[in-house]
Amino acid sequence: MRLFCIFAYALGEPIIHTRKPMLDVIVMDKTIYIRMRNRTEVDPKTSVTVKDIAQIICDEGMRTKLESLNVHKVTSKDKNIIVIDVMKVIRLISNVFPGADVQAIGPPQTIIEVIFKKRAMSFALFIMTWILLFIGAALTVMNFHEDVSMQSVQEKLFTMITGKRVEKPLLFQIPYSIGLGLGMVLFFNHVFKKRLNEEPSPLEVEMFNYQQSLDQYVAMHQNKESVKHLDDN
Repeated sequence: MRLFCIFAYALGEPIIHTRKPMLDVIVMDKTIYIRMRNRTEVDPKTSVTVKDIAQIICDEGMRTKLESLNVHKVTSKDKNIIVIDVMKVIRLISNVFPGADVQAIGPPQTIIEVIFKKRAMSFALFIMTWILLFIGAALTVMNFHEDVSMQSVQEKLFTMITGKRVEKPLLFQIPYSIGLGLGMVLFFNHVFKKRLNEEPSPLEVEMFNYQQSLDQYVAMHQNKESVKHLDDN
């Protein structure tokens, strides 16, 4: 090739350089992003797969195979709470795709709650529970009014406004009773099962905080990977 170029240059012929087109190299991205769910519910004696406890973003062909991986088999020894650590899921993925780069995002574990079939509540038990709660709530309101002397306060207010002294100022007591009931409805943001708006009630916020603390406790004490004792190998 060099001799040909020298000979062509000596003859004054133009030299035309030719190159082969470069080949496009396509490298499949084997990065797997996994995000564990905070909590999931399963039926007894079922096989828990990766799809049940985590969200996966990766190549479509890899994702189908990963989502079908069995992580845990629910047995009677598990009772109703199971904690799956993200490291266990990463080990399973690494065994199937050894060269994959697994990136864990979000919570480090998933709490699995085993839902057992509940026995239906009888109508008689429902009525007894409703009566018990109604009487307890009524006694609570009455005891509070007795502690703050609500009766005497309303009598004094009625006397100050009208100049008349009565033992039962219904002009204050009836609107107060109606406002008390409406205030409870607005406070709890519920009329039976119907919500008034999308804003959570204070009771729902407290229940959510309690559930968060309970999940954190379960994750620390039920997850064997989070604590290592002296006698552990």
